[in-house]
Amino acid sequence: MTVDFISLAVITLAAFLCPLFAAAIPGKPISETVFLLIVGMVCGPHVLGLVTLSDSVDLLSELGLAFLFLLAGYEIDPKSIIGPEGKRGLATWCISIVAAFGVVMLWPAFSVNSIDGIAVAIALTTTAIGTLLPILEEREILPTRIGQEVVAYGTWGELAPVLAMTLLLSTRAEWRTILVLVVFLALAVLVAVVPKRARDAGGRVFRFVQNNAETNSQMLVRTVTMLLVGLTALAEIFNLDIVLGAFAAGFILRYVIPEGNKAMEGKLRAIGYGFFIPLFFIVSGAKIDVTAIAANPVLLVVFIGLLLVVRALPIYLSLTTGATTRDMGFNEKLTIALYCTTALPLIVAVTTVAVNAGAMTQATSSVLVAAGGITVLIMPLLASLTVRAANADLTGAAREIKENPHRTAQILRQHRKLELQRHQAAKRAKAEGKQHGAVLGLTQEELLTLKVNESGEPAAQEEHGDRPVRHRGKAKTKR
Repeated sequence: MTVDFISLAVITLAAFLCPLFAAAIPGKPISETVFLLIVGMVCGPHVLGLVTLSDSVDLLSELGLAFLFLLAGYEIDPKSIIGPEGKRGLATWCISIVAAFGVVMLWPAFSVNSIDGIAVAIALTTTAIGTLLPILEEREILPTRIGQEVVAYGTWGELAPVLAMTLLLSTRAEWRTILVLVVFLALAVLVAVVPKRARDAGGRVFRFVQNNAETNSQMLVRTVTMLLVGLTALAEIFNLDIVLGAFAAGFILRYVIPEGNKAMEGKLRAIGYGFFIPLFFIVSGAKIDVTAIAANPVLLVVFIGLLLVVRALPIYLSLTTGATTRDMGFNEKLTIALYCTTALPLIVAVTTVAVNAGAMTQATSSVLVAAGGITVLIMPLLASLTVRAANADLTGAAREIKENPHRTAQILRQHRKLELQRHQAAKRAKAEGKQHGAVLGLTQEELLTLKVNESGEPAAQEEHGDRPVRHRGKAKTKR
Protein backbone atom coordinates (compact mmCIF):
# COMPACT_ATOMS: atom_id res chain seq x y z
CA MET A 1 0.00 0.00 0.00
CA THR A 2 2.87 2.39 0.77
CA VAL A 3 4.33 1.77 -2.69
CA ASP A 4 0.95 2.57 -4.28
CA PHE A 5 0.70 5.90 -2.47
CA ILE A 6 4.26 6.81 -3.41
CA SER A 7 3.46 6.03 -7.05
CA LEU A 8 0.30 8.14 -6.87
CA ALA A 9 2.24 11.00 -5.31
CA VAL A 10 4.74 10.92 -8.17
CA ILE A 11 1.94 10.68 -10.73
CA THR A 12 0.01 13.63 -9.29
CA LEU A 13 3.19 15.70 -9.17
CA ALA A 14 3.87 14.86 -12.81
CA ALA A 15 0.27 15.71 -13.73
CA PHE A 16 0.73 19.11 -12.05
CA LEU A 17 4.04 19.89 -13.77
CA CYS A 18 3.19 18.81 -17.33
CA PRO A 19 0.77 21.69 -18.10
CA LEU A 20 3.49 24.08 -16.91
CA PHE A 21 5.99 22.45 -19.28
CA ALA A 22 3.53 22.69 -22.19
CA ALA A 23 2.68 26.34 -21.45
CA ALA A 24 6.35 27.29 -21.19
CA ILE A 25 6.79 26.80 -24.95
CA PRO A 26 5.46 29.82 -26.91
CA GLY A 27 2.34 28.94 -28.83
CA LYS A 28 2.03 25.56 -27.06
CA PRO A 29 2.99 23.58 -30.19
CA ILE A 30 3.41 20.38 -28.15
CA SER A 31 0.36 18.86 -26.55
CA GLU A 32 0.26 18.33 -22.80
CA THR A 33 -0.39 14.63 -23.50
CA VAL A 34 3.10 14.29 -24.94
CA PHE A 35 4.66 15.58 -21.74
CA LEU A 36 2.51 13.20 -19.69
CA LEU A 37 3.79 10.26 -21.73
CA ILE A 38 7.42 11.37 -21.57
CA VAL A 39 7.34 12.02 -17.82
CA GLY A 40 5.57 8.70 -17.28
CA MET A 41 8.23 6.90 -19.29
CA VAL A 42 11.04 8.57 -17.32
CA CYS A 43 9.40 7.89 -13.94
CA GLY A 44 8.35 4.35 -14.89
CA PRO A 45 10.00 1.08 -13.89
CA HIS A 46 12.17 0.97 -17.03
CA VAL A 47 14.04 4.22 -16.22
CA LEU A 48 13.91 5.81 -12.74
CA GLY A 49 11.52 3.33 -11.14
CA LEU A 50 9.57 5.99 -9.23
CA VAL A 51 6.20 4.64 -10.41
CA THR A 52 5.29 1.03 -9.66
CA LEU A 53 2.67 -0.52 -11.93
CA SER A 54 0.65 -2.28 -9.25
CA ASP A 55 -2.91 -3.58 -9.58
CA SER A 56 -4.23 -0.50 -7.77
CA VAL A 57 -2.48 1.91 -10.12
CA ASP A 58 -3.59 -0.12 -13.14
CA LEU A 59 -7.21 0.04 -11.95
CA LEU A 60 -7.06 3.82 -11.68
CA SER A 61 -5.47 3.93 -15.12
CA GLU A 62 -8.33 1.85 -16.54
CA LEU A 63 -10.79 4.32 -15.02
CA GLY A 64 -8.84 7.12 -16.71
CA LEU A 65 -9.22 5.36 -20.06
CA ALA A 66 -12.93 4.93 -19.31
CA PHE A 67 -13.37 8.64 -18.53
CA LEU A 68 -11.52 9.56 -21.73
CA PHE A 69 -13.92 7.51 -23.87
CA LEU A 70 -16.96 8.58 -21.82
CA LEU A 71 -16.23 12.22 -22.65
CA ALA A 72 -15.41 11.34 -26.26
CA GLY A 73 -18.70 9.47 -26.68
CA TYR A 74 -20.64 12.28 -25.02
CA GLU A 75 -19.11 15.02 -27.18
CA ILE A 76 -19.68 13.20 -30.48
CA ASP A 77 -22.58 14.58 -32.49
CA PRO A 78 -24.79 11.75 -33.86
CA LYS A 79 -24.66 13.52 -37.23
CA SER A 80 -20.94 12.71 -37.28
CA ILE A 81 -21.92 9.04 -37.43
CA ILE A 82 -25.08 8.83 -39.52
CA GLY A 83 -24.84 12.00 -41.61
CA PRO A 84 -23.28 12.20 -45.11
CA GLU A 85 -19.87 13.10 -43.69
CA GLY A 86 -20.12 10.26 -41.19
CA LYS A 87 -21.02 7.73 -43.87
CA ARG A 88 -17.99 8.79 -45.88
CA GLY A 89 -15.91 8.51 -42.72
CA LEU A 90 -17.11 4.92 -42.21
CA ALA A 91 -16.42 4.02 -45.84
CA THR A 92 -12.93 5.48 -45.54
CA TRP A 93 -12.27 3.47 -42.38
CA CYS A 94 -13.36 0.30 -44.20
CA ILE A 95 -10.78 1.06 -46.89
CA SER A 96 -8.19 1.63 -44.16
CA ILE A 97 -8.86 -1.70 -42.45
CA VAL A 98 -8.62 -3.58 -45.75
CA ALA A 99 -5.34 -1.82 -46.50
CA ALA A 100 -4.12 -2.57 -42.96
CA PHE A 101 -4.74 -6.29 -43.32
CA GLY A 102 -3.01 -6.19 -46.69
CA VAL A 103 0.02 -4.58 -45.08
CA VAL A 104 0.10 -7.15 -42.26
CA MET A 105 -0.07 -9.97 -44.79
CA LEU A 106 3.14 -8.64 -46.34
CA TRP A 107 4.77 -7.97 -42.96
CA PRO A 108 6.85 -11.00 -41.93
CA ALA A 109 7.00 -9.94 -38.27
CA PHE A 110 3.25 -10.51 -37.80
CA SER A 111 0.65 -13.03 -38.92
CA VAL A 112 -2.74 -11.94 -40.20
CA ASN A 113 -4.20 -15.15 -38.76
CA SER A 114 -2.89 -14.44 -35.26
CA ILE A 115 -4.06 -12.02 -32.59
CA ASP A 116 -0.85 -9.99 -32.85
CA GLY A 117 -1.34 -9.36 -36.57
CA ILE A 118 -5.02 -8.50 -36.12
CA ALA A 119 -4.12 -6.13 -33.28
CA VAL A 120 -1.55 -4.34 -35.45
CA ALA A 121 -4.05 -4.05 -38.33
CA ILE A 122 -6.66 -2.49 -36.05
CA ALA A 123 -4.07 -0.17 -34.48
CA LEU A 124 -3.17 1.16 -37.95
CA THR A 125 -6.75 2.39 -38.49
CA THR A 126 -7.31 4.27 -35.24
CA THR A 127 -7.84 7.96 -34.59
CA ALA A 128 -7.54 9.29 -31.04
CA ILE A 129 -10.61 11.54 -31.25
CA GLY A 130 -10.85 11.67 -27.46
CA THR A 131 -7.31 13.04 -27.35
CA LEU A 132 -7.86 15.35 -30.32
CA LEU A 133 -11.04 17.12 -29.18
CA PRO A 134 -9.34 19.13 -26.40
CA ILE A 135 -6.50 20.03 -28.81
CA LEU A 136 -8.97 21.20 -31.47
CA GLU A 137 -10.91 23.24 -28.90
CA GLU A 138 -7.76 24.84 -27.54
CA ARG A 139 -6.64 25.81 -31.04
CA GLU A 140 -10.13 27.12 -31.95
CA ILE A 141 -10.34 24.70 -34.87
CA LEU A 142 -13.30 22.58 -33.73
CA PRO A 143 -16.09 24.91 -34.99
CA THR A 144 -14.42 25.35 -38.39
CA ARG A 145 -14.91 23.24 -41.48
CA ILE A 146 -11.58 21.52 -40.86
CA GLY A 147 -12.59 20.68 -37.30
CA GLN A 148 -15.93 19.20 -38.35
CA GLU A 149 -14.28 17.00 -40.96
CA VAL A 150 -11.75 15.78 -38.37
CA VAL A 151 -14.66 14.85 -36.09
CA ALA A 152 -16.51 13.07 -38.91
CA TYR A 153 -13.54 10.91 -39.89
CA GLY A 154 -12.11 10.64 -36.39
CA THR A 155 -15.35 9.41 -34.83
CA TRP A 156 -15.33 6.28 -36.98
CA GLY A 157 -11.58 6.05 -36.47
CA GLU A 158 -12.30 5.42 -32.80
CA LEU A 159 -15.72 3.73 -32.82
CA ALA A 160 -15.07 1.22 -35.61
CA PRO A 161 -11.78 -0.08 -34.12
CA VAL A 162 -13.56 -0.58 -30.79
CA LEU A 163 -16.13 -2.80 -32.51
CA ALA A 164 -13.38 -4.53 -34.49
CA MET A 165 -11.51 -5.27 -31.25
CA THR A 166 -14.64 -6.85 -29.81
CA LEU A 167 -15.27 -9.05 -32.83
CA LEU A 168 -11.74 -9.92 -34.00
CA LEU A 169 -9.66 -10.07 -30.82
CA SER A 170 -12.01 -12.27 -28.82
CA THR A 171 -10.90 -15.80 -27.90
CA ARG A 172 -14.50 -17.04 -28.12
CA ALA A 173 -16.11 -18.54 -31.20
CA GLU A 174 -17.35 -15.89 -33.62
CA TRP A 175 -21.05 -16.65 -33.14
CA ARG A 176 -20.67 -16.44 -29.38
CA THR A 177 -18.84 -13.12 -29.67
CA ILE A 178 -21.60 -11.69 -31.87
CA LEU A 179 -24.27 -13.01 -29.48
CA VAL A 180 -22.51 -11.48 -26.46
CA LEU A 181 -22.13 -8.16 -28.30
CA VAL A 182 -25.82 -8.12 -29.25
CA VAL A 183 -26.83 -8.85 -25.63
CA PHE A 184 -24.52 -6.10 -24.37
CA LEU A 185 -25.89 -3.58 -26.87
CA ALA A 186 -29.48 -4.58 -25.97
CA LEU A 187 -28.76 -3.95 -22.29
CA ALA A 188 -27.10 -0.63 -23.18
CA VAL A 189 -30.20 0.42 -25.14
CA LEU A 190 -32.36 -0.53 -22.16
CA VAL A 191 -30.14 1.55 -19.88
CA ALA A 192 -30.58 4.48 -22.28
CA VAL A 193 -34.34 4.20 -22.74
CA VAL A 194 -35.33 3.97 -19.07
CA PRO A 195 -33.79 7.30 -17.91
CA LYS A 196 -34.87 8.99 -21.13
CA ARG A 197 -38.51 8.07 -20.50
CA ALA A 198 -38.17 8.93 -16.83
CA ARG A 199 -36.96 12.38 -17.81
CA ASP A 200 -39.72 12.91 -20.35
CA ALA A 201 -42.32 11.76 -17.83
CA GLY A 202 -40.84 13.87 -15.05
CA GLY A 203 -40.50 10.90 -12.71
CA ARG A 204 -39.82 11.27 -9.00
CA VAL A 205 -36.31 9.80 -9.17
CA PHE A 206 -35.33 12.03 -12.07
CA ARG A 207 -36.65 15.12 -10.26
CA PHE A 208 -34.68 14.13 -7.17
CA VAL A 209 -31.48 13.76 -9.20
CA GLN A 210 -32.09 17.10 -10.88
CA ASN A 211 -32.95 18.95 -7.66
CA ASN A 212 -29.87 17.58 -5.87
CA ALA A 213 -27.39 18.11 -8.69
CA GLU A 214 -25.74 21.04 -6.90
CA THR A 215 -26.05 19.86 -3.29
CA ASN A 216 -23.52 17.82 -1.34
CA SER A 217 -25.17 14.72 -2.79
CA GLN A 218 -24.04 15.70 -6.31
CA MET A 219 -26.63 13.26 -7.63
CA LEU A 220 -26.04 14.02 -11.30
CA VAL A 221 -22.32 13.24 -11.04
CA ARG A 222 -23.08 10.11 -9.03
CA THR A 223 -25.56 9.02 -11.68
CA VAL A 224 -23.04 9.45 -14.49
CA THR A 225 -20.36 7.66 -12.47
CA MET A 226 -22.76 4.79 -11.81
CA LEU A 227 -23.54 4.61 -15.53
CA LEU A 228 -19.86 4.59 -16.50
CA VAL A 229 -18.68 2.06 -13.93
CA GLY A 230 -21.76 -0.10 -14.44
CA LEU A 231 -21.31 -0.42 -18.20
CA THR A 232 -17.54 -0.96 -17.97
CA ALA A 233 -18.19 -3.66 -15.35
CA LEU A 234 -20.78 -5.21 -17.67
CA ALA A 235 -18.22 -5.18 -20.48
CA GLU A 236 -15.73 -6.94 -18.20
CA ILE A 237 -18.34 -9.56 -17.23
CA PHE A 238 -18.97 -10.26 -20.92
CA ASN A 239 -15.21 -10.35 -21.51
CA LEU A 240 -15.40 -7.29 -23.75
CA ASP A 241 -13.02 -4.35 -23.67
CA ILE A 242 -13.97 -1.64 -21.19
CA VAL A 243 -13.57 0.93 -23.97
CA LEU A 244 -16.83 -0.37 -25.45
CA GLY A 245 -18.64 0.13 -22.14
CA ALA A 246 -17.22 3.64 -21.69
CA PHE A 247 -18.12 4.65 -25.23
CA ALA A 248 -21.65 3.31 -24.71
CA ALA A 249 -21.94 5.33 -21.49
CA GLY A 250 -20.99 8.50 -23.37
CA PHE A 251 -23.52 7.88 -26.15
CA ILE A 252 -26.27 7.12 -23.59
CA LEU A 253 -25.49 10.32 -21.71
CA ARG A 254 -25.80 12.36 -24.92
CA TYR A 255 -29.05 10.55 -25.79
CA VAL A 256 -30.61 11.32 -22.40
CA ILE A 257 -29.36 14.94 -22.37
CA PRO A 258 -29.22 15.90 -26.08
CA GLU A 259 -29.08 19.63 -25.33
CA GLY A 260 -26.12 19.15 -23.00
CA ASN A 261 -25.57 20.36 -19.44
CA LYS A 262 -22.75 22.83 -18.89
CA ALA A 263 -22.58 22.31 -15.14
CA MET A 264 -22.39 18.53 -15.49
CA GLU A 265 -19.86 18.74 -18.29
CA GLY A 266 -17.65 20.99 -16.18
CA LYS A 267 -17.73 18.57 -13.28
CA LEU A 268 -17.02 15.53 -15.44
CA ARG A 269 -14.11 17.33 -17.09
CA ALA A 270 -12.81 18.30 -13.67
CA ILE A 271 -12.90 14.69 -12.49
CA GLY A 272 -11.56 13.26 -15.74
CA TYR A 273 -8.90 15.77 -16.79
CA GLY A 274 -8.14 16.73 -13.20
CA PHE A 275 -7.03 13.27 -12.13
CA PHE A 276 -8.01 10.12 -14.00
CA ILE A 277 -7.11 10.94 -17.62
CA PRO A 278 -3.62 12.39 -16.87
CA LEU A 279 -3.01 9.32 -14.70
CA PHE A 280 -3.90 7.06 -17.65
CA PHE A 281 -1.41 8.78 -19.95
CA ILE A 282 1.35 8.80 -17.32
CA VAL A 283 0.84 5.09 -16.61
CA SER A 284 0.79 4.39 -20.38
CA GLY A 285 4.13 6.16 -20.61
CA ALA A 286 5.45 4.20 -17.63
CA LYS A 287 4.72 0.96 -19.50
CA ILE A 288 7.02 1.94 -22.38
CA ASP A 289 10.29 0.03 -22.33
CA VAL A 290 12.98 2.40 -23.57
CA THR A 291 15.45 -0.42 -24.15
CA ALA A 292 12.92 -2.21 -26.37
CA ILE A 293 12.59 0.92 -28.51
CA ALA A 294 16.36 1.25 -28.77
CA ALA A 295 16.60 -2.40 -29.76
CA ASN A 296 13.98 -2.11 -32.51
CA PRO A 297 13.84 1.46 -33.88
CA VAL A 298 12.94 0.18 -37.34
CA LEU A 299 9.57 -1.09 -36.09
CA LEU A 300 8.89 2.33 -34.59
CA VAL A 301 9.59 4.20 -37.82
CA VAL A 302 7.84 1.66 -40.04
CA PHE A 303 4.69 1.69 -37.92
CA ILE A 304 4.43 5.50 -38.03
CA GLY A 305 5.02 5.44 -41.79
CA LEU A 306 2.32 2.81 -42.25
CA LEU A 307 -0.10 4.92 -40.21
CA LEU A 308 0.33 7.67 -42.79
CA VAL A 309 -0.25 5.24 -45.65
CA VAL A 310 -3.13 3.28 -44.15
CA ARG A 311 -4.96 6.08 -42.34
CA ALA A 312 -3.92 9.49 -43.69
CA LEU A 313 -3.80 8.65 -47.41
CA PRO A 314 -7.36 7.22 -47.69
CA ILE A 315 -8.74 10.22 -45.79
CA TYR A 316 -6.93 12.65 -48.09
CA LEU A 317 -8.22 10.81 -51.18
CA SER A 318 -11.73 10.73 -49.74
CA LEU A 319 -11.65 14.49 -49.19
CA THR A 320 -10.33 14.98 -52.72
CA THR A 321 -13.12 12.94 -54.31
CA GLY A 322 -16.00 13.88 -51.99
CA ALA A 323 -18.69 16.07 -53.51
CA THR A 324 -18.75 18.46 -50.55
CA THR A 325 -15.00 18.55 -49.85
CA ARG A 326 -13.29 18.49 -53.24
CA ASP A 327 -13.24 22.29 -53.22
CA MET A 328 -11.00 22.32 -50.15
CA GLY A 329 -7.39 23.34 -50.63
CA PHE A 330 -4.41 21.00 -50.41
CA ASN A 331 -3.36 22.32 -47.01
CA GLU A 332 -6.86 21.94 -45.58
CA LYS A 333 -7.14 18.31 -46.69
CA LEU A 334 -3.63 17.56 -45.48
CA THR A 335 -4.42 19.12 -42.10
CA ILE A 336 -7.47 16.89 -41.66
CA ALA A 337 -5.55 13.77 -42.68
CA LEU A 338 -2.71 14.55 -40.26
CA TYR A 339 -5.01 15.16 -37.32
CA CYS A 340 -6.83 11.89 -38.02
CA THR A 341 -3.52 9.99 -37.94
CA THR A 342 -3.09 10.83 -34.26
CA ALA A 343 -3.43 7.50 -32.48
CA LEU A 344 -2.67 6.38 -28.93
CA PRO A 345 -5.39 5.20 -26.51
CA LEU A 346 -6.66 2.39 -28.74
CA ILE A 347 -3.11 1.33 -29.56
CA VAL A 348 -2.66 0.86 -25.81
CA ALA A 349 -5.93 -1.09 -25.66
CA VAL A 350 -5.31 -3.45 -28.60
CA THR A 351 -1.70 -4.19 -27.69
CA THR A 352 -2.76 -4.90 -24.11
CA VAL A 353 -5.26 -7.46 -25.38
CA ALA A 354 -2.57 -9.08 -27.56
CA VAL A 355 -0.05 -9.16 -24.69
CA ASN A 356 -2.58 -10.65 -22.26
CA ALA A 357 -3.40 -13.33 -24.84
CA GLY A 358 0.31 -14.20 -25.08
CA ALA A 359 0.37 -13.35 -28.79
CA MET A 360 2.59 -10.25 -28.51
CA THR A 361 5.66 -9.54 -26.40
CA GLN A 362 5.76 -6.61 -24.01
CA ALA A 363 8.75 -5.26 -25.94
CA THR A 364 6.77 -5.10 -29.20
CA SER A 365 3.84 -3.54 -27.36
CA SER A 366 6.18 -0.87 -25.93
CA VAL A 367 7.43 0.07 -29.38
CA LEU A 368 3.90 0.35 -30.82
CA VAL A 369 2.67 2.42 -27.85
CA ALA A 370 5.72 4.66 -28.21
CA ALA A 371 4.89 5.09 -31.90
CA GLY A 372 1.36 6.09 -30.93
CA GLY A 373 2.78 8.58 -28.45
CA ILE A 374 5.00 10.06 -31.15
CA THR A 375 1.95 10.58 -33.40
CA VAL A 376 0.36 12.61 -30.58
CA LEU A 377 3.46 14.80 -30.78
CA ILE A 378 4.17 15.14 -34.48
CA MET A 379 0.73 14.89 -36.15
CA PRO A 380 -0.95 17.81 -34.32
CA LEU A 381 2.32 19.74 -34.63
CA LEU A 382 2.47 19.24 -38.41
CA ALA A 383 -1.26 19.89 -38.68
CA SER A 384 -0.86 23.19 -36.81
CA LEU A 385 1.64 24.30 -39.46
CA THR A 386 -0.53 23.28 -42.40
CA VAL A 387 -3.71 24.74 -40.89
CA ARG A 388 -1.99 28.09 -40.48
CA ALA A 389 -1.16 28.06 -44.16
CA ALA A 390 -4.67 26.85 -45.02
CA ASN A 391 -6.52 29.46 -42.97
CA ALA A 392 -4.30 32.43 -43.56
CA ASP A 393 -4.52 35.02 -46.30
CA LEU A 394 -1.29 33.78 -47.86
CA THR A 395 -0.70 36.80 -50.06
CA GLY A 396 -1.18 39.33 -47.27
CA ALA A 397 0.61 37.13 -44.76
CA ALA A 398 3.59 36.67 -47.07
CA ARG A 399 3.86 40.42 -47.53
CA GLU A 400 3.84 41.02 -43.77
CA ILE A 401 6.30 38.18 -43.12
CA LYS A 402 8.68 39.63 -45.70
CA GLU A 403 8.65 42.94 -43.84
CA ASN A 404 8.83 41.36 -40.36
CA PRO A 405 10.33 37.86 -40.65
CA HIS A 406 10.86 37.59 -36.89
CA ARG A 407 7.05 37.78 -36.36
CA THR A 408 6.18 34.90 -38.72
CA ALA A 409 4.29 32.77 -36.19
CA GLN A 410 2.38 35.74 -34.80
CA ILE A 411 1.38 36.97 -38.27
CA LEU A 412 0.06 33.56 -39.27
CA ARG A 413 -1.93 33.32 -36.04
CA GLN A 414 -3.49 36.73 -36.66
CA HIS A 415 -4.52 35.85 -40.21
CA ARG A 416 -5.88 32.51 -39.04
CA LYS A 417 -7.94 34.25 -36.35
CA LEU A 418 -9.41 36.65 -38.91
CA GLU A 419 -10.30 33.74 -41.17
CA LEU A 420 -11.99 31.97 -38.26
CA GLN A 421 -14.01 35.10 -37.51
CA ARG A 422 -15.00 35.37 -41.16
CA HIS A 423 -16.06 31.72 -41.25
CA GLN A 424 -18.20 32.02 -38.11
CA ALA A 425 -19.76 35.28 -39.25
CA ALA A 426 -20.55 33.88 -42.69
CA LYS A 427 -22.19 30.89 -41.04
CA ARG A 428 -24.39 33.20 -38.95
CA ALA A 429 -25.27 35.25 -42.02
CA LYS A 430 -26.23 32.15 -43.96
CA ALA A 431 -28.41 30.96 -41.10
CA GLU A 432 -30.31 34.27 -41.19
CA GLY A 433 -30.86 34.02 -44.93
CA LYS A 434 -28.50 36.84 -45.84
CA GLN A 435 -26.07 37.02 -48.72
CA HIS A 436 -22.57 35.73 -48.09
CA GLY A 437 -21.21 39.22 -48.72
CA ALA A 438 -23.21 40.64 -45.82
CA VAL A 439 -20.97 39.07 -43.21
CA LEU A 440 -22.09 39.74 -39.67
CA GLY A 441 -19.91 40.37 -36.68
CA LEU A 442 -16.96 42.01 -38.42
CA THR A 443 -16.07 45.63 -38.76
CA GLN A 444 -15.68 47.25 -42.14
CA GLU A 445 -11.91 47.35 -41.61
CA GLU A 446 -11.84 43.61 -40.88
CA LEU A 447 -13.92 42.87 -43.96
CA LEU A 448 -11.54 44.85 -46.12
CA THR A 449 -8.62 42.95 -44.57
CA LEU A 450 -10.23 39.63 -45.46
CA LYS A 451 -11.49 40.49 -48.98
CA VAL A 452 -8.59 39.83 -51.28
CA ASN A 453 -9.15 39.76 -55.01
CA GLU A 454 -7.63 37.34 -57.47
CA SER A 455 -4.55 39.47 -58.00
CA GLY A 456 -3.75 39.34 -54.30
CA GLU A 457 -4.49 43.05 -53.72
CA PRO A 458 -6.95 43.94 -50.96
CA ALA A 459 -10.27 45.36 -52.10
CA ALA A 460 -10.19 49.13 -52.04
CA GLN A 461 -12.65 51.00 -49.88
CA GLU A 462 -14.53 53.51 -51.94
CA GLU A 463 -17.02 56.16 -51.00
CA HIS A 464 -20.12 55.29 -53.02
CA GLY A 465 -22.78 55.48 -50.37
CA ASP A 466 -25.02 52.42 -50.39
CA ARG A 467 -24.85 51.60 -54.07
CA PRO A 468 -23.09 48.44 -55.28
CA VAL A 469 -19.55 48.81 -56.56
CA ARG A 470 -18.34 46.20 -59.03
CA HIS A 471 -14.88 44.71 -58.75
CA ARG A 472 -13.95 42.10 -61.37
CA GLY A 473 -17.57 41.42 -62.12
CA LYS A 474 -18.67 40.98 -58.47
CA ALA A 475 -20.99 43.37 -56.74
CA LYS A 476 -19.84 44.68 -53.36
CA THR A 477 -22.18 46.78 -51.26
CA LYS A 478 -20.49 49.67 -49.49
CA ARG A 479 -22.13 51.23 -46.52
